[in-house]
Amino acid sequence: MRGYIDLHSHWVAAVDDGAKTTGDSVDLLRALHQAGFSTVVATPHMRPGMFNNTAPALRAAFDRTRASLPTGDATLPDVHLASEHFFDDIVFERLVAGEALPFPSRLPDERTKGRRSALIEFPTSRFPARITHRIFDLMRRRIRPVIAHPERYEPVWDDIESLDPLLDAGAVLQLDVAALAGRYGRAPRRTAEALLGAGYYHCASSDAHSLRDVEAARAGIDLLFRIAGREEAEFLLIEGPARILDGTVEA
Repeated sequence: MRGYIDLHSHWVAAVDDGAKTTGDSVDLLRALHQAGFSTVVATPHMRPGMFNNTAPALRAAFDRTRASLPTGDATLPDVHLASEHFFDDIVFERLVAGEALPFPSRLPDERTKGRRSALIEFPTSRFPARITHRIFDLMRRRIRPVIAHPERYEPVWDDIESLDPLLDAGAVLQLDVAALAGRYGRAPRRTAEALLGAGYYHCASSDAHSLRDVEAARAGIDLLFRIAGREEAEFLLIEGPARILDGTVEA
């Protein structure tokens, strides 16, 4: 199938631990297109102290990388820019101040009423302090947090219901499909299966940094259809991501 929407990838060149060169960017995008993704949103890391990216710098890097892509190439997906925001104090303040990179909106402002979504990630070993309050703060500012790869967070390994307060506050969850294929080990795979079975996810993405990640994502997509069935798999790969971009999430 085609028409999948990837809301998590690292194909912008030379900004984080993803693509290193524009050649890598082209190869990664072609592989994602072959995996079924017709739309791919770049989400380079914004993580002070590790990847010191700001919104203006990422926009400039995105423009440079996009300008290097072959024009009129039907083997490439449509591309857009957002960021994967590491949810520390600095990045939280950027989100509040409008200095971050939420997902682009596909609808005019009068339709969305200013609603946007933003991809966030946590430390793997713990949830940030006051996380529920901060999600409420973002929701009051019409920013809905999309939590990246919850299956990798250790508190969730022991209890998937540890995510319930975050969902009640307004966040939605994004599956890294490669986790279903064991890309990150047994605990994330088991947790992804449990979250999928309990209906916790709102979308599924590749989190592709390299061609190896795309291979795992393709295997994960096959497993997603097998485990969840066609209707749920297509929701997570198409309709759920579309609602995030359209600002029409019903959480």
